[in-house]
Amino acid sequence: MKLTSSFWSPSRAYTPEAHGVGIVHIGAGAFHRAHQADHTDDVLAQSGGDWRILGVSLRSVALADKLNAQGGRYHLVIRADNDQPPEMRVIGSIAGVLAAKNGLDPILQAMTAETTRIVSLTITEKAYGYDRAKGALDLNDPLIAADLATPEAPQSAIGLIVRALQIRKEAGQKAFTVLSCDNLPNNGQLLRAAVLDFAQRVDPALAVWITENARFPATMVDRITPACTEALIAETEVATGLKDLAPIETESFSQWVIEDDFCNGRPAWDTAGALFVKDVTPFENMKLRMLNGAHSLLAYSGYLSGKPYVRDVMADDVLAAVVDRHIKAAAATLGAIEGIDLDDYRQALLQRFTNPNIAHETFQIAMDGSQKLPQRIFEPALVALAQGSDADTFAFATAAWIRFLSGQGDQGDSYTVQDPRAAEFAAVCAEHGASAKALTEAIFALPNLLPTDLAENTAFGSAVQAHLARMMQAGMAAAIKDLAGGGHA
Repeated sequence: MKLTSSFWSPSRAYTPEAHGVGIVHIGAGAFHRAHQADHTDDVLAQSGGDWRILGVSLRSVALADKLNAQGGRYHLVIRADNDQPPEMRVIGSIAGVLAAKNGLDPILQAMTAETTRIVSLTITEKAYGYDRAKGALDLNDPLIAADLATPEAPQSAIGLIVRALQIRKEAGQKAFTVLSCDNLPNNGQLLRAAVLDFAQRVDPALAVWITENARFPATMVDRITPACTEALIAETEVATGLKDLAPIETESFSQWVIEDDFCNGRPAWDTAGALFVKDVTPFENMKLRMLNGAHSLLAYSGYLSGKPYVRDVMADDVLAAVVDRHIKAAAATLGAIEGIDLDDYRQALLQRFTNPNIAHETFQIAMDGSQKLPQRIFEPALVALAQGSDADTFAFATAAWIRFLSGQGDQGDSYTVQDPRAAEFAAVCAEHGASAKALTEAIFALPNLLPTDLAENTAFGSAVQAHLARMMQAGMAAAIKDLAGGGHA
């Protein structure tokens, strides 16, 4: 593949190779390349600086091979919600990708280079190896356990960060900022806790140094980004004349709210649309409850009612009305947010979900529900119950999730539930799946899942059981219609 072709010139006019690497990013998957890399590409074009990104893949070499063959470049295919052709933007902010399977030394060398000032991550919550409920590392996590046994040869993201900071400490270098870009509540706090716990077990003095020198700002990230498909690769080839092996499609909308707490400099991401704030929490709660909560509701109910994409859900007037009702209910659990009109945000969400040009799979959104629902559904449900506002859509979303855990659709079709606790859920469904009441009670009784106050709330439990019984007896479509009609069975 010829990197000298104009195909590989960034759409924003600048020369990538004129800028050094300042960021090492662990987990250079679809979302990172549609979000942080796009923002950084914009900054490089506007104001320059040595802020290119070197990606790290801890699991496979496939993405590294594809992007490295293209000099780190790829197409970002931006689909508006109209009938115009998509914008195909060539991104040049990624300098390349290192794969852990090819050796750890190049990765540690990159993370400990004086020029590296930020190490960022998009790796999903499971990869942090941290048990929120216990407030400690999950010592049963095989990667964490292996890294603690041999911390000089880490395999996990947390182990890599601690080892790199240890090397920098011993060399008298500055620490780097550790920036979580995962779609998680309190992501900076979670990352800091995991790193400090690991460091404390390796060397208490290192943990003190990290506490005093490194920073772990929280972020809120938002951009709908489906996984790459062969159809997207083919579409990009037709449009450009050359085959891009790693294009990514996304929507026009992008949001990034960042706690302004860095220890070693940062790009001017605010010039590219990011918002630097003192406290990310209100923005995070808004997104988790209104957007992500609605996503979870529509994912389970949509997938089980035969709707493969979010746009299909929104094309169904009845289900779309349920989604809108849920967003309103979620908004009612929030306080005022400076500079934000929650009703404007609600309407923007509905428009984004309706975008006919984004093929966002409901099954993809449905993954890892045990990690997503606590902050998306359960926490706001408690708020709604406490203040006496509409909590029924939260009960419906919970019931739809429990119904999804069975691994079998209304027409007898089977699918694999993808969740860190899938085996545990499968055992519960096998034992109690014949009764909505028994199944709900068994799921509610599982440890570290629902907040105790919610699991013991009789009204909420009864509503979940009623919705689930209707789903099991008459099918998801009938349950959706009942909810849209103003109540539950």
